[in-house]
Order: sequence, then structure tokens, then C-alpha cells
Amino acid sequence: MDIAKRNHLNPILKPSDFKPAIEDMEIACLLNPGVFRLKDRVGLVIRVAERPTQKIDKISFPIYTAKGFWVMEFDKDDPDLDMSDPRVIMYKGQNYLTTLSYLRFAFSEDGVHFTEDENYPPIFGSRELESFGIEDCRVSTLEDAYYLTFTEVSPVAVGVGLMTTKDFKYFDHKGMIFPPHNKDCALFEEKIGDRYYAFHRPSSPELGGNYIWLAESPDCIHWGNHQCVATTREEHFDSARLGAGAAPIKTSEGWLEIYHGATAENRYCLGAMLLDLENPAKVLARTENPIMEPIAPYEQTGFFGNVVFTNGHLVDGDKLTIYYGASDEVICMAELSISEILNILKSNRQS
Repeated sequence: MDIAKRNHLNPILKPSDFKPAIEDMEIACLLNPGVFRLKDRVGLVIRVAERPTQKIDKISFPIYTAKGFWVMEFDKDDPDLDMSDPRVIMYKGQNYLTTLSYLRFAFSEDGVHFTEDENYPPIFGSRELESFGIEDCRVSTLEDAYYLTFTEVSPVAVGVGLMTTKDFKYFDHKGMIFPPHNKDCALFEEKIGDRYYAFHRPSSPELGGNYIWLAESPDCIHWGNHQCVATTREEHFDSARLGAGAAPIKTSEGWLEIYHGATAENRYCLGAMLLDLENPAKVLARTENPIMEPIAPYEQTGFFGNVVFTNGHLVDGDKLTIYYGASDEVICMAELSISEILNILKSNRQS
């Protein structure tokens, strides 16, 4: 049951709303923004994916090196080239991303109409472990700073990076805090006891799968006491993989987490979980059906269709405003009622 109220202006941001930041590139898609409030404005940390203008008989893509950006190009009819996935190609056993992602900022006075501010420049990958880009930034607001978790991508690893900032102009890069293969890291926005907590998603191609895990830390850098809190479910919207969205929301009923789930056919929907306030490793309830699914045309067709994916939201009383990527191409927004989600979870409460 889809209970999201989509904004009538969707998509609120499209690739054509931005100019490429890398010379001789084009913007292929905008994806999955992190969300924050800065003074009187709403800010988005948007994942922007760029690539060279494509030729009919070639496929080309950029990678970051110590000397700057470098373009790789292959003939489409090369028998060693696998192009079955528009996001990733394989050549002679090596995987490459078809685009290079980095982070850009957009701001809004009303939370709907967003524009770039030249005082907040883009953030590119800057290390070897970010040579294929940085992706899907989540922003958690803690007492001392904004904490940005994001995916670092390179030929050898997909892991979780962290940087902190107080003004979104100067950043303290902390490096990789969750080692490969890991992504979908969302930090809780307050301590529980004397510990910080975070969701993350390690992946196993053999034992286990793409599940949501919980970890705790004394400093947001060193993480331990890892516990698996949610796994995939056969014949559900989250049957193939699932991962955390934005920072969980503290309610009187427990920690509310909006998460994404996907099927083997790569159809991405949103679900919800409720976790104990004192022991967030304890799942109290989880939705049997998605609370949002790709039903709008802009969610069904795009760079990679049938996707709704969020890692950023705003809370205003009972109103939850989510900003989400649709079809891996455009940015949209929708509103949900927190009390309505909690009521659904009550009917799905686990014993």
C-alpha cells in the first residue's frame, strides 16, 4: 500500500537543471540526496553522475586518478565487453562504473524549489579508494557538527567514508569507517547511553546476503558490537536486498527507520521498521508491504527504472518529507504521516 503524497512538481530536480562540473562531460543522472537544515534553508547533498558524451559504437566513462580525470573507452562490439547493466560494465573480468559520481549542493527557502549556491563547491573523490567516485551521502545532525556518511567506490573496494563539517564549506575527512563490502550507512542523531549507533550494510555473495546491520561506537570512527537486525524476506518487496535510508527518527514508540528494499528484478520500494529506544538491535515491527513503491511514470522509466530510493528526509511534527531518487535519474519529494506509518507497524508488530 503506497501511502506517500508525491509533490505535484515532481521531479523537483533533473539533470538538465545543472551544468557538468567535469570538463567535456555530460550529466547522466541525479541520485539519492542527503538532506540537512542550514540556518533558514533546506540543503540537499546530491549525488551527480557524469560521463563523456556517448558515441554510437563506443562506451566511455571517467575515472579519477592522482593526475585528474581520465576517460576509458571500449568498442561496444568487443566480445570481452559485458554491457547488460547500464550502471556497471565488465571488461575481461574487471568491473567499471559507467558514470563517475560526486556530490553537489542545492539549497531552498521553501523546501521545494532548489538552486545551487556557488559558495558551496562540489566534492569529488580525492583518494585512491574513491577513484570510481563517491555516492549516496547521508547527513546526520549531531550536537557538534554535521556527519556525512557516503559510499567510496574504487576497483578494489566499496566501503563507507565519513567526513564532518559545521558549515558545508570546510570538511574534516575521516577516511573509511566501514570496510568493504559495505554501504547504506545511517548514523543515529543522538547517543544511546554513552554510545553512537549506526546502521550499515555489509554484503556477502556466499553466506548471508544484503542485510541491515547495527554497530556502536565511542567516537563515530571505531565501530564494533555488530549485529544483524533485518534480513531479506522471500516473496516480499525486500526479497533480494535491503538497506537503511536516512537517520532513524526518534518517536515515543521507538526508533522509526525508513529503508529501501529490492527484488531480484531490481524493483526498489520503501519500507519501515520500528526498533526499541534503549536497545535498537531489537526490531519491534516491520512493514509487510511497502509504504512507497515506483508507481509514478518518472519512477518507472529513467536511467535505471522502477526505483524509489531515499537517504534524506525532514521531520516537522507528524509530517515526514522525504527527498528521493527516482529511476536513478531525477530527484523528487513526497510527504508521509509518521503516525500513519506507526499505525501500520503496530499491525505488523513482532512477538
